Amino acid sequence: MGFFSSFFTKEIAIDLGTANTIIVHKDKTIVDQPSIIAINRNTGEVEACGTKALMMEGRTPEHIKVIRPLKDGVIADFQATELMIINFLKIMNNQSKDLFPPALKMVVCIPSGITEVEERAVRDSSEQAGAKEIRLIHEPMAAAIGMGLNVLEPTGNMVVDIGGGTSEIAVIALGGIINDKSIRTAGDEFTEDIMRYMKSVHHLEIGRRTAEEAKISVGAAIKDLDEIPEPYIVKGNDLVTGTPKAVQITHFEMVDALNESIQLVENAVMSALEQTPAQLSADIYETGIHLAGGGALLRGLDKRLHKSTGLPIFIGEDPLRAVARGTSQALKDFSYPFLKK
Repeated sequence: MGFFSSFFTKEIAIDLGTANTIIVHKDKTIVDQPSIIAINRNTGEVEACGTKALMMEGRTPEHIKVIRPLKDGVIADFQATELMIINFLKIMNNQSKDLFPPALKMVVCIPSGITEVEERAVRDSSEQAGAKEIRLIHEPMAAAIGMGLNVLEPTGNMVVDIGGGTSEIAVIALGGIINDKSIRTAGDEFTEDIMRYMKSVHHLEIGRRTAEEAKISVGAAIKDLDEIPEPYIVKGNDLVTGTPKAVQITHFEMVDALNESIQLVENAVMSALEQTPAQLSADIYETGIHLAGGGALLRGLDKRLHKSTGLPIFIGEDPLRAVARGTSQALKDFSYPFLKK
């Protein structure tokens, strides 16, 4: 019975992120696509999902609606999220070519600051997408596991996971989160900061994708970088003349554009440190702070946090996928104390 149960069951880990959704099966990334979907307003059918839908954003005719169903790390559009998960699972099934649709055993990652209502929405979406057994794991715990930290030991570790919708700061020990802080200032807010900056300083209106590309190309948390990125050409609509226009920007401007949001992340880290029990603070003095998520790749962020906290800062290997790796590791034993039924 155990053999057939295993044969017809597929275990998958889902990092359902505001910016990207990653699905892992047998420690292999099967799906890694933007969390975005395009739906036909007239028929309700899905026109595109993931990368294809992202290419359509800002370019669609009236009858096609492009939706980012997750906002600030949680589900903002239940139906669109369900359709998006189902379509991503179809991609996975097409790749594996299963003879019969398997029962799905899932671990899904959620922000630590999620409400019960938001948590229920994640469960419902997963069940509607075909999950028969579900466990939830908090993002900072998954990030810690994905970075190779032993979360079951009594030693305290601090993790800062800067994703698309939320920044999650947590102190972890003995398989649990001792102290955590979740703020809705993260990668998406950084992108919007750049859009606002270009509008106010250069009178240039740019799209989200353009701002995202500028953030990746020249985004920085400090001006004194070891390696200076090449200036980047930003193209958009001149708000004065109404015509297309190109402006060259440098990382110096990006520091000014992002400063307030980065300060909020800094403040959250300091607040979490202040609320940490003394013995765990002593551990963190030795173990330092571990950065994960796409925000960890922002140039100079590690140096800026080191300056404000005085602690060693470590950026995990491939921080963008640390949460997905940790979520996948959690699949191996549903009795782990950090998994929520």
